[in-house]
Order: sequence, then structure tokens, then C-alpha cells
Amino acid sequence: MEQMQQFLEWIEESDNIVFFGGAGVSTESGIPDFRSVDGLYNQEYDYPPETILSHSFYLKNEPEFYRFYRKKMLCLDAKPNAAHRMLAKLEEAGKLKAVITQNIDGLHQAAGSKEVLELHGSVHRNYCQRCQKLFDARYILNSEGCPTCDACGGDVKPDVVLYEEGLDDYTMRKSIQYIANADILIIGGTSLAVYPAAGLIDYYRGNKLVLINTSTTPMDSRANLRIEGKIGEVLSQIKL
Repeated sequence: MEQMQQFLEWIEESDNIVFFGGAGVSTESGIPDFRSVDGLYNQEYDYPPETILSHSFYLKNEPEFYRFYRKKMLCLDAKPNAAHRMLAKLEEAGKLKAVITQNIDGLHQAAGSKEVLELHGSVHRNYCQRCQKLFDARYILNSEGCPTCDACGGDVKPDVVLYEEGLDDYTMRKSIQYIANADILIIGGTSLAVYPAAGLIDYYRGNKLVLINTSTTPMDSRANLRIEGKIGEVLSQIKL
């Protein structure tokens, strides 16, 4: 496959690669994309996922938010897949500068990646809104109803970016910096439809933009190389 050969050559020649990924990176670890329609939403929940995972819904219906959040967002037994592992190896080899992710599952770090910019936060960080005490994801999973702080009784909130909330300024600035200076920008497993994250592609100045996806995206025409396939299977072909 001509595109694959070109991709492998670019990887071999570069030591300034940045990876930007979305939900498709984690589906190969068994974590479903919460936007994918399945019967469970219709059977169990009165609202679509985007509504439940919004700031306003969290404020007015916290028990229902946590019912959905525990069941759909806390996949704590998931393990890193081939994509996560290869990205960690590329970083260790000095070729990959950063992973920028829309995922909140912490699997990049679990695979060994060090420079991970989490645009939408992480399920592994939770904090008391009153005293700021930190809690891990297991604390949320094992709690009932609305989780409260075991020190002061305040509400505990996940450090994840909900709909209607802004992205962290520092994380965005650093992501833009990495992308603007990258030789190769690999984008995988994201629909490139959720803003402002999808707008990060506009900061890339190079001519080696690689899109790896199982389906088309609105940005396909901007890619210098488009590879159709699962991100883990494609990255597994890289030889270090």
C-alpha cells in the first residue's frame, strides 16, 4: 500500500512528531465511544449523552449525571492497546514530542507516555469543590449517589471538561505550540467535529499531515496522507 509505505518513511526520518487522537484510539481497548448509538441509552436514560454530560445538567440533576458517568465513562479495567504502546515507544525513541488527546481514560500514561496533554481532563483526577482534596476514580466508582468528600462533606467533581465548559488555557496553549512546531502531525481516531479541539489542526504549518481513521472526516481534504484503518493496526506496522 503506497500510503503506508510513505507514512513509514516519514516516521523513520522524523524526530518531531506530534499525535492528536480521539475516542477511536480507546475503542480498541474496549472503551465505547459514548456518542455511538446503542439501545442502552434509549432503554436506560431519558436524555442523550451530550445533554447528560453538560455543565447545566450536572448542576440540576447530579444523581442522574453520576448514574450515567459511573456506567459509561469509568472503564477502569481497560488496558492500553497497540496504539497507546507504539506512541509510548516513539516518545521513548525520541521521535514523538507529545500526545494530545480528547480522551479522559489515562491509557496513554498507563502505556508509558510522559508528555500527554489531556484536552478534556481525566477521570483519574477528582476534587472536592469545597476543600480541594483529591480523589481517584475508584472513589467515584465505589461511591453512591452524588460522591462527597470524606474530609469536609463537600461535593466531589471529576476533573473532566463537560459540554458548556471551556478547555484549560494552559493545555490548549501547549497543544498549539507542539502542533505549530511539528514536522509530522498524526491525527487518529477522531471525527474532527468537536470544537475547539478540532480547530487545533489549523495551527499545523507543515506538509506531513497524516489522518488515520476508519471513516471519513470533514478535514480529509487537508491531509497530505490519509490511511483508512484502525489506529492500533496502522501504528503497529512502525518498526523502531
